[in-house]
Amino acid sequence: MPPAPHWPTLAQDITNEKRLLPALTLLELGPVARSTQAWYPELVTQFTDPGRSIGSPAGGELAASTCAGAPRGSTSERYRAFDIILGLFVAVLLISNVASAKIVRLGPFAFDGGTLLFPASYIFGDILTEVYGYRASRRVIWTGFFAAGLMALTLAVVGLLPPAPGWAHQQAYAAILGQTPRIVLASLIAYFAGEFSNSYTLAKLKLATRGKYLWARTIGSTVVGEGVDTILFVTIAFAGAVPFALLLSVALSNYIFKVGVEIAATPLTYHVVAFLKRLEGVDYYDWHTNFNPFRLEA
Repeated sequence: MPPAPHWPTLAQDITNEKRLLPALTLLELGPVARSTQAWYPELVTQFTDPGRSIGSPAGGELAASTCAGAPRGSTSERYRAFDIILGLFVAVLLISNVASAKIVRLGPFAFDGGTLLFPASYIFGDILTEVYGYRASRRVIWTGFFAAGLMALTLAVVGLLPPAPGWAHQQAYAAILGQTPRIVLASLIAYFAGEFSNSYTLAKLKLATRGKYLWARTIGSTVVGEGVDTILFVTIAFAGAVPFALLLSVALSNYIFKVGVEIAATPLTYHVVAFLKRLEGVDYYDWHTNFNPFRLEA
């Protein structure tokens, strides 16, 4: 290991002074940076990852600085829990779509069965954006979109194929898993617009609140995202096919229930976010993020 630098309090000085540093890379600093990397490896890693906070507490206080520079490796390579959350997000999305085949009643609310689980996708979306940033969340949303599209296409093709002799459940299959093209289109459009609205709103609120008031960000973004999702889905799927009064009743029931689940889950969200920020050593701020939902990158 190279000798320790003469400025051993570098990390603390930068954190305390909260100076906005220019691009700081090993190439620019030469031997000084190589010595720093040996003694302060986490500090150098943070310098080369834009949006990553330095010395930010798990509760989400403002990062001491965010530095320009190219992150090393893909999101899944840099973070330990990202792939697990991605898998859970897609699982929740697909299970919700299948469970939506049944209409259920819970107290004063009547809605499709998928609504019981679907709000969890917005909770996962909040966690992803809060911890890993909008760019990482964008990857997850696109992954879910293609997975949902593939599932819908597969179920449609299987439903069109003639049943084997002796298999007498074709009508049951069509009743449970058969979906009209209009429902599929409404579901995909509403998911895409709602999830991106949720992630964008949370990322912007995080900057506006300087990382404070996590509860306001998660609930506020869900109010926006679920509102967009509900309005688009109900309108595209059912407008003109059911009476307006029923349309409004279904939309309000779904919206109130989904937002209520988000509010009830706020304490759990706090614990999960704090745990992941400690585990990953990151608290991402989207200061320089391109929010174009169609810009795909690792």
